[in-house]
Amino acid sequence: MPAHTPDQIAALVFLDIAVIVVVARLMGMLFRRLRQPAVVGEIIAGIALGPSLLGTLPGDLPVHLFPLDVRPSLRIVAQLGLIIFMFIVGLELDVALIRGKERIAATISLVSVVLPFAMGVGLAVMLHHNHGVVAGKKVEFLPFALFIGASMSVTAFPVLARILTERGMYRTEIGALTLACAAVDDILAWSMLAVVLAVVAATGALGLPLILGESIAFVAVMFVVVRPQLRRLVTAYDKAGRLTPNILAVVLVGFLLCSYLTDRIGIHSIFGAFVFGVVMPRENSRALFHEILEKLEQVSVLLLLPVFFIATGLNVDVRGLGGSGVVELLAVLAVACTGKFVGASTAARAMGIRSRKAAAIGVLMNTRGLTELVILNIGLAVGVLDKELFTILVLMAIFTTVITEPLLRLVYPDKMLARDIAEAERAALGLVDAYRVLAMVPATDAGETDLLAARVVDAGVALLGNERPSELVLTRFDRPVKKVEVGSGLSGELMAIAASFGASQDLVHRAAGLGAKAVMRSQFSEEPARDLLAQSLAVEADAVLVPVDAADPAAVRTAERLLADVDCAVVLVAGGAPPRDASVVVVLTGPGDDGMAALAQAVRLSRPTGAPLELLDVGDRREGRRMSGLVERLTAAGVSASVRAASTDAWGVPAGSLLVAGLEGRRRGRGLTETLAAVTAAHSGPLLLVRSAGDDRGESLYALLDQTAPAQG
Repeated sequence: MPAHTPDQIAALVFLDIAVIVVVARLMGMLFRRLRQPAVVGEIIAGIALGPSLLGTLPGDLPVHLFPLDVRPSLRIVAQLGLIIFMFIVGLELDVALIRGKERIAATISLVSVVLPFAMGVGLAVMLHHNHGVVAGKKVEFLPFALFIGASMSVTAFPVLARILTERGMYRTEIGALTLACAAVDDILAWSMLAVVLAVVAATGALGLPLILGESIAFVAVMFVVVRPQLRRLVTAYDKAGRLTPNILAVVLVGFLLCSYLTDRIGIHSIFGAFVFGVVMPRENSRALFHEILEKLEQVSVLLLLPVFFIATGLNVDVRGLGGSGVVELLAVLAVACTGKFVGASTAARAMGIRSRKAAAIGVLMNTRGLTELVILNIGLAVGVLDKELFTILVLMAIFTTVITEPLLRLVYPDKMLARDIAEAERAALGLVDAYRVLAMVPATDAGETDLLAARVVDAGVALLGNERPSELVLTRFDRPVKKVEVGSGLSGELMAIAASFGASQDLVHRAAGLGAKAVMRSQFSEEPARDLLAQSLAVEADAVLVPVDAADPAAVRTAERLLADVDCAVVLVAGGAPPRDASVVVVLTGPGDDGMAALAQAVRLSRPTGAPLELLDVGDRREGRRMSGLVERLTAAGVSASVRAASTDAWGVPAGSLLVAGLEGRRRGRGLTETLAAVTAAHSGPLLLVRSAGDDRGESLYALLDQTAPAQG
């Protein structure tokens, strides 16, 4: 193939990047549907565009699509993407994750690194015989063995963090501990790799001590001199109120310059970017970090890292393995999986963690992903790995990442996870044995939404009645932040949760002003109904309060799911003014448990204000006699109650009154949307629709009336 001109090379680079991005996005979406991290699909896309798949077709397509004189330009683009990614990894590697877990995390991480490293060195004895010569040069056993050991010891912190956030495990004790272990593991792995590269690059008797000394001096200067100066970025950000071009320029120049320095030292450019990310100031810098990540992650993930994957894929040729290569692949997989899993899980058991949770830690710590690819590409670049061994180790990295999700669900199933999340939430909220209403409040971004949130809080406080002790748990679900497939996205997601929590504190103060104890929790959710169900179990709710509108299909779907599955009373709030403004509480009773549950909630609403109850008589003769008995029972319990005959127009309920209605009509074949439409057509004011906690035959109402009955003199 004739050589290309510089302009032709530039045009081909642009075409190649476009092809790479399209294929990477498609494969990423496919693998997300398979419940795998998108990065796995993107890695496989890079391999598919190389000789392993595209090369099997006639015409030597990889060479035509990625000509040899174009590949150096692609490698530069890939290197830039890699440096940005390593800066992001360093930025998100917060040592605060380890705080309070230092001893356990350090023990688990140390064992989970030492055991696979030792097994990897033993494996190197077998591999060195077949792979000890690279490009005609003999590779000494020491750097080869050290590199194989390091590649067996890696845990991919970014991919692991994404798995934990997607399953909600970061809220559990086991998730937080695994994140801490992975953070320590990352520090150990990168330090170990720096030593290996120093051994590879060292020449002469003083070569290794000189490289190690310069590396230690670089890290010391970064922490002692550079880090205090970087605090000025936080001050400048706070003053400007946003990420200015000057602030971003300092960050870009900083990690690029550090990358150059570590390359000159001899330990590869990625270490400079990583260390610069680590030394970025952590105090009051969440908002700054979020904007930096927002600027860099999209370019890195969408444009630059896919080029790194194709640079990897062009060096992977699965067809060339042969029988001996397959045997070596099985040996590598056995050492990688056994060493990491046994090391982490055994250490966790020794630290007093139960067997299933210890196994979950072992599975998670076996995740390698992109971090492993970074190390392997370095090994290929410095001449420690030949292309056949590089292919074997890349396949190991993919396999150990792919099996993490299914193995995790096997050893740590969703049922166990839900229970642990519930325990974590009870501990975080400091819940005590009390009558508890769980209220779902909408986001408070616009004035109209603020009114609805306030109405829900007022309704929740009112439903507590005079119960003592009692508690209102306010929960808010926001749309998930845009996921970053390769980076963990963890710091941005947790920061956004904290921000939404802070924005909702006025609702807690509102509840306190009404005399109720309230706690607030916030989380991102793709399925609010599912997560609200889990929370109702976690907080042991006696009632769940949800805003609903017939014109909002998403709200109706959430309510329908709750009505079908939740084990406690469900109260749907709709209509006009907040319930506390209602002058009279009117109850529409029905023939089943829902009507009695509605009456029980109406009693709670009326007790604090002394508002009279009016039982609406809709003309059912069978219900007439029961209503008379209920009025007598309510009166004996000190509740002012009477019967109102329904008129033909809107039941004759005053517009300003609160209507509390049972949901039996829904059970007679009418959907919730139709039920809402029918009831709101008859009553335009505030409305609560109630479904009972189950087949209690009014027992909850009678127990409540026994509490309110006046003392007998």
